[in-house]
Amino acid sequence: MAEARKVVITCAVTGSIHTPSMSPHLPVTPGEIAEAAIAAAEAGASILHLHARNPEDGRPSQDPAVYEQFLPRIKQSTNAVVNITTGGGPTMPVAERMLPAVTFQPEVASLNMGSMNFGLYPMLGRFKEFKHDWERAHLEGSRDMVFKNTFADIEGILSACRDNGTRFECECYDIGHLYTLAHFLDRGVIEPPLFVQSVFGILGGIGGHPEDLMHMRRTADRLFGDQYHWSILGAGRQQIALATMGATMGANVRVGLEDNLWIGPGQLAESNAAQVTKIRQVLEGLSLAVATPDEARALLNLKGGDRVAF
Repeated sequence: MAEARKVVITCAVTGSIHTPSMSPHLPVTPGEIAEAAIAAAEAGASILHLHARNPEDGRPSQDPAVYEQFLPRIKQSTNAVVNITTGGGPTMPVAERMLPAVTFQPEVASLNMGSMNFGLYPMLGRFKEFKHDWERAHLEGSRDMVFKNTFADIEGILSACRDNGTRFECECYDIGHLYTLAHFLDRGVIEPPLFVQSVFGILGGIGGHPEDLMHMRRTADRLFGDQYHWSILGAGRQQIALATMGATMGANVRVGLEDNLWIGPGQLAESNAAQVTKIRQVLEGLSLAVATPDEARALLNLKGGDRVAF
């Protein structure tokens, strides 16, 4: 009997999209982030995608001193692959965004593959009260915000991390981002195997319709052939549905409170681990198996957790 295909689950523990007031379950302090990440790994996540926040007011932070408060604890408590963001927050300059990845030299860092409008302001229609003054302004400001990721920005991040052996979760929010990635692959600035994270449902990027997912898959297959591994990130209510569809087509999956605060209609997810458990149940119901961290390392050609700087 053939062995079940192994699927890599990435869990995005906390991020810059959602503000703390939107859910009491969103981890904010270093202790909360560490606990949430460890629980997600215990539930089956083989990769932990990590942002940091100012523990006082929940603002997105790329201060290495904040990361230093949770990275060692996560490493000591789990074998999961650590993936540090270079996206940070859309309003941060690139030099600030890339600082934690350069400092801590993780096995994986995220990399946004193009500039885009990044519309968060529709959330204002669903949330009326905010704990911190910056939250409403953060969402309102996205009406007139471009998330800047120029060719020079992307190449700068690739070059800064290349000598450290860090590989990349290439976040592609639209079809053009795949072509940008192909450009850097053709030039030898990034090497295969690529880890392509297709992102669906962010206003300003590709939508969350099944046809959008199919279009992403066809284009990636044509551009990269057997040189890439695919993963699906559905924002908001599309999270589980698109991950399920992608998994049946050979993709890996990403869940987590950075991408979606909910576990079902009208029901907030109480933890990242709950979302990992839900997608794991879906995968196993499809006769697929969940990859261990070491299986994810082998698949993505990662350097190993003993070669990071934390």
